[in-house]
Amino acid sequence: MEYRRLGRSGLKVSILSFGSWVTFDAQIDNAAAIECIAAAGDAGCNFFDNAEAYAGGKSEEIMGHALRELGWPRWSYVLTTKIYWGIHGDVPNMRNTLNRKYLMEAIDGSLERFQHDFVDVLYCHRSDPDTPIEETVRAMSDIIDAGKAHYWGTSEWSADEIRAAIEIADRRNLHAPITEQSQYNLLERKKVEREYARLTADYGYGNTIWSPLASGLLTGKYKDGIPDDSRGALAGYEWLQDRLSDGDAIERVEKLRPIAERLDCSMAQLSLAWATKHEMVSSVITGASKVSQVVQNFEAVDVIPRITDEVREEIEAAVGR
Repeated sequence: MEYRRLGRSGLKVSILSFGSWVTFDAQIDNAAAIECIAAAGDAGCNFFDNAEAYAGGKSEEIMGHALRELGWPRWSYVLTTKIYWGIHGDVPNMRNTLNRKYLMEAIDGSLERFQHDFVDVLYCHRSDPDTPIEETVRAMSDIIDAGKAHYWGTSEWSADEIRAAIEIADRRNLHAPITEQSQYNLLERKKVEREYARLTADYGYGNTIWSPLASGLLTGKYKDGIPDDSRGALAGYEWLQDRLSDGDAIERVEKLRPIAERLDCSMAQLSLAWATKHEMVSSVITGASKVSQVVQNFEAVDVIPRITDEVREEIEAAVGR
């Protein structure tokens, strides 16, 4: 396993990590979570991602329980979560906000669900146009000073918003965000590769990317329809079905199959390995609903050396923009 610095911080995270979006509670119970997290740890993963909004807080509870049951020393892994959406319904100051009141209460709620004293990285899950960025920056900095998080980051913020947060923190001598968490895969590249390019150059801003397999589309398993045991068939995720049934996208993805066969790997492993090649990517967050998927995903570390510059260009040319 390769470990990279998270942005310009000194924190090192595994190049492949494990997240709980969609799977925890919906597809994975406590017992399965323990098995999957253990398998990821056996593969060298030290970075585990979550969010308050995943399964209405249940995901944090499951992951916290699994980590305690495994008995790993707290210093041995990096635990992250994200706050913004809220879990208390349509209540003023408790939903879709990054105001100080919410942030201070949300971190306490997450820690209670995890049954942990702190998280290593706390993300603002989206930006909040109704709250001054300075208010958010100061609150996040205070959370770090209180020892409830070590670092903070952003998720799906615009480059201008991130730059503003960094500059405010620098002017006010506050803790600045160090990393983004955005969608990045072979079918979704524009934001990371274009919008964030100057952030990478100017600040060395990191990125722990999500959906590297485009919700499973890049595995090739949706070629003949949506399998009954896939996330596309889950109740509440009907919005995914149109994306996973997109004929044009499926046709583009199928162009990767002969490349994967030549490199002796799966299409999923090819896509994961490709995602690690971008200079801004600190970690690629994987997800799985069974141990066998965890093992197969993390075997992508063996494929990374095969993604030479020439192969990378071939992959990108096959899929197109």
